[in-house]
Amino acid sequence: MPRQARLDAPGTLHHVILRGIEKRRIVNNREDKKDFVFRMRQISSETQTIIYAWALMINHAHILLRSGPQGLSKFMRRLLTGYAIMYNRRHSRHGHLFQNRYKSIICEEDAYFMELVRYIHLNPIRAGIVKNMSELERHPWCGHRAIMRKKGYEWQDRDYVLRWFGKREKEAKKEYLKYIQEGISLGRRPDLVGGGLIRSLGGWSQVLSMRRHGDRELCDERILGSGDFVERMISEADEKMKHQLPEKELIKKVEKYIRDVCEKRKININEIKTGSRRRSVTETRSHIARKLVENYGIPLAEIARHVGVSTSAISKMVKKETE
Repeated sequence: MPRQARLDAPGTLHHVILRGIEKRRIVNNREDKKDFVFRMRQISSETQTIIYAWALMINHAHILLRSGPQGLSKFMRRLLTGYAIMYNRRHSRHGHLFQNRYKSIICEEDAYFMELVRYIHLNPIRAGIVKNMSELERHPWCGHRAIMRKKGYEWQDRDYVLRWFGKREKEAKKEYLKYIQEGISLGRRPDLVGGGLIRSLGGWSQVLSMRRHGDRELCDERILGSGDFVERMISEADEKMKHQLPEKELIKKVEKYIRDVCEKRKININEIKTGSRRRSVTETRSHIARKLVENYGIPLAEIARHVGVSTSAISKMVKKETE
């Protein structure tokens, strides 16, 4: 079955799950972890993406976020592409680091916000990375620490999370902690890691009960929520996505950027596109590649098509520019 297009309307609550290719590691050491978190902090600020909860694991990560004005895709492209390039460089490896398609589920906020915060922040305990709540509060690679200790995590919107639990911070933190602890006994919660009718209703028993009574509920694998919520999200996404930059417009923007750089540096654009190795041309091509990755989150393969070299060559250029 063909994959459905992402619902990527700005301002939407997403549960994002990204995994290492073939379930391999995405972090090897503390330097990797610091780099991933630094990029998440920096890029979320630059794209106005709001982070509510997150957990960085050995071979996968969870993020609960609200997409910025340019949607989810730009944030994710910049985060994953930039991190993968530097990870490969640090560990002298080549090829893909993440599964080609990260998972993003639009979530009905009233019904699932608190549940998802709890589910995501308990990941290190479920995986045995930390033993208990006391260790989880000190664990630097999970957003729970940010909720309990404000200092050093100003980029995470802890205040919004705590407002779900109380009006005053002391009271809210107490209720939040109680709620998190109660979730430990609930286990892995497969109903929270995807969309679709079965998950939204809480399991097959509810689905079968509805069918026996002749009830019908609109569902979508990309959305975790009720039928009414699914219908509204699809409708709103269609309307909002009309105002996002279409692929053709994005290509025009990339081509204009390349023309502007070439004019400024007095480089013939045909030399860029035909793979010329003249020094000033290769320097300009490297500059263009890095800026298109950093500023626009353009995939390496797309950049390669515009500048006349292979994807691996673009990867090497970006690495060299970051040295």
